[in-house]
Amino acid sequence: MRFYTKQHKFYCGIDLHARKMYVCVLDSAGEIVLHRNINTEREIFLAVIEPFREDVVVAVECMFTWYWIADLCVKENIPFVLGHALYMKAIHGGKAKNDKIDSNKIAVLLRGGMIPQSYVYPQKMRATRDLLRRRNHLMRKRAELYSHIQNTRSQYNLDEPIGRIAKPQNRKGVVERFDDSSVQKMIAVDLEVISAYDPIIAQVERDIVKMAKHHDPVAHALLNTIPGIGKILSLVILYEIENIHRFPSVQDFASYCRLVKCSKESNGKKYGSSGKKIGNAHLKWAFSEAAVLFLKGNDYGKRYLDRLTNKHGKGKALSILAHKLGRAVYFMLKNKKPFDQNKFLGL
Repeated sequence: MRFYTKQHKFYCGIDLHARKMYVCVLDSAGEIVLHRNINTEREIFLAVIEPFREDVVVAVECMFTWYWIADLCVKENIPFVLGHALYMKAIHGGKAKNDKIDSNKIAVLLRGGMIPQSYVYPQKMRATRDLLRRRNHLMRKRAELYSHIQNTRSQYNLDEPIGRIAKPQNRKGVVERFDDSSVQKMIAVDLEVISAYDPIIAQVERDIVKMAKHHDPVAHALLNTIPGIGKILSLVILYEIENIHRFPSVQDFASYCRLVKCSKESNGKKYGSSGKKIGNAHLKWAFSEAAVLFLKGNDYGKRYLDRLTNKHGKGKALSILAHKLGRAVYFMLKNKKPFDQNKFLGL
């Protein structure tokens, strides 16, 4: 957890919403010099903080509306702090809660050097990263339809498996395998929606490859040396990381990727783990996906997984492999070296 500890004459805490924003400004002594609810408009915000522009820092909570105000502060040369929502909830949770109270608490945390920071992702790469996330959302929706068809087959205990319906040529005759007309209609609808998703996702992937120009091409080439990681998955990893040097250690990187569990301990006693939702869910998915794809057609990798499975079980073995891949990516990008499978598997 990183805190913002720089000193300023004024500290501006904002409880930000789509249409309204509650602004609280404290001076260096902690006295409230402004506390006002205003419309979420650039001109109004700049006019409100104009008397404090000499030396002011602005802080907001990391919610979905923060992009515009972060970009505005960068443009106007105003120091900006993005507060980590989950950490802030744990720190300033109270009995009463409203926008006025929240804005004051954000300003107080900022002044006291106790506001936990989130990473302010650079504007030039942000839109492409969000497009990659949207592509993953569409992929999951399509995967839900695949699963529904397979689960329906299990419900009716069909004699033969349906097969890999991700491939269009394997979808022929799937509807006719069910006897009930209502079930046939349900499966037909699923297949029709899947057929609509296919060209959309394919086009989005082609557009992403063309638009993704701000990443490090050397890092992209290095990631593609890992078996199973293709051009789209490597771009997902690169755009979610943005800059590997913002992680001081491999432990920080693994924690950010949700590849490790954080233990809870007090007075020498362990109380399990916590913080499962703190970190980047997209990198967690990417490395879990990479672990599965790493095994395809990779006999050495499969033998390594078998050894882990015998010791830990299948689920934990895949988690260990994902963690190991995450550590490998960290050092590959840090040291600018390609993937070495022999070293990775200890051959």
